[in-house]
Amino acid sequence: MFGYDWPRFHAAVNDLPAALLVATVLFDFAAAIWKRESLKWASVWTLWLGVVGGWVAVLAGEQAEDVIEHGDAIHRIMEVHEKWAIITMSVFTALLVWRLWRRFEERGVEAWLLKGISLFGLAMLVRVGMLGGQLVFDHAAGIPSATMQAEIKDRAAGHHHEPGEADEDHDHDHDHQEAPPDSGHVR
Repeated sequence: MFGYDWPRFHAAVNDLPAALLVATVLFDFAAAIWKRESLKWASVWTLWLGVVGGWVAVLAGEQAEDVIEHGDAIHRIMEVHEKWAIITMSVFTALLVWRLWRRFEERGVEAWLLKGISLFGLAMLVRVGMLGGQLVFDHAAGIPSATMQAEIKDRAAGHHHEPGEADEDHDHDHDHQEAPPDSGHVR
């Protein structure tokens, strides 16, 4: 699909809806605090786009699940990730439907109840992201076994920076670990 397979497409489309749904909650609270109509409508539009994009990400994830190589550990996490994603999107979809039905004119207790539900949805969204990160960073979900084996061999061979390379410039924010003196690692 557009030069992507399902796992890559899922990875490409899942961040923007999540960011939009976070923005929805922030705009909604900001509109309540500062009583600005423009912030209310920013919340409405980010909710719309976040819900539509979120369901695209869920559907792409469903397809990706069927094509990536995986064992039991990845499968268990994927099932939980999928469940939380569907619940999260259902919460935000219900918020959108309710707000549409009310023509975006919620007041008083109803408005604050909806804000509480959106915070609950936001907490679930964070959980979905944590599970997705666990799949990718802890279990290499979506990385073909042959690619992992080649990378393991490459990493085992090591990499040594020559003097003057970027690593020596200390322009990076990552920590540099000292290599054992007999490793031949150039510093």
